[in-house]
Amino acid sequence: MIQKIALGKTEAQVSELCLGAMYFGSKLNARDSALVLDTYVDHGGSFLDTANIYARWIEGCDGLESERFLGDWFERTGKRADIFVATKVGFDNVAVGFGLRRHQIEASCEASLKLMKTDYIDLMYAHTDDRETPLEETLEAFARLHRAGKVRYLGASNYVPWRLEQARMLCENNRWPGYVCMQQRLTYLRPVPVPLDRLHTEVSDDVMDYAVDSGLTILAYSPLMGGYYNHQDERPVPKLYDGDFNRPRLAALNEVAREIEGITPNQLVLTWMRQQAAPVIPLISGSSRQQLVENIQCLNYRLSPAQLERLNQA
Repeated sequence: MIQKIALGKTEAQVSELCLGAMYFGSKLNARDSALVLDTYVDHGGSFLDTANIYARWIEGCDGLESERFLGDWFERTGKRADIFVATKVGFDNVAVGFGLRRHQIEASCEASLKLMKTDYIDLMYAHTDDRETPLEETLEAFARLHRAGKVRYLGASNYVPWRLEQARMLCENNRWPGYVCMQQRLTYLRPVPVPLDRLHTEVSDDVMDYAVDSGLTILAYSPLMGGYYNHQDERPVPKLYDGDFNRPRLAALNEVAREIEGITPNQLVLTWMRQQAAPVIPLISGSSRQQLVENIQCLNYRLSPAQLERLNQA
């Protein structure tokens, strides 16, 4: 069963595996979305992750499908009070556009509340770092929503450490609620050097160190790269991770997987992730009940110190 752990330095207790709702109501139809969500809840999970743009890139979708589905599910099941739900603002929403200006944050919050048929959001992320908007304006807008009781906790996604530290100092100086967690892309393979992408960031060693020092929880998105690790013989390495330096890491991963009875490469990646120096909560999902259950069963495994060291140093 999925247990709960602390979220950052807060008193909030959240599920040690977070369910990503990106494709609920879009790529995954309402029936299958409900099956996946119900399976997660049946296994003790209660931490859901969505955004105000999921999944706008799917043909025929406006990006409000995920929040709309969750609102319908909350209404049908009556389980809103049992769920810790996170949503996001910042990327190009159909109504408020791209950015973290005060009016965009406030309008997006109201829209998310309406779509999800709730009067509060447990966790609201700045989905990306809008460098064109003063950080003070963004953080003050979040603080206003917190004071109004519409948002309980705040998080940052795709921020680099120095910007997180700027935000921390501004919040401390102004007595605003600060970011309690960060959501970044993290998987076992290392990314290849690419031109600077300020919209999406990886969990680098610097990010991990900052999380340890600051007490921020890391929410890891795209941890399994669409199930790649279980299908290495059938799929090419995703372009972002296609570097010679990753061959020893894949070899180490497969070697350790052979040592642990019953574990799949996907499960091993999630197990490795949960034993890092900073607290990491993987975002899991699945297009079927079977895929989701496999991901949840990573909780049945724990690496020895020697195995963890081999994977970390490969």
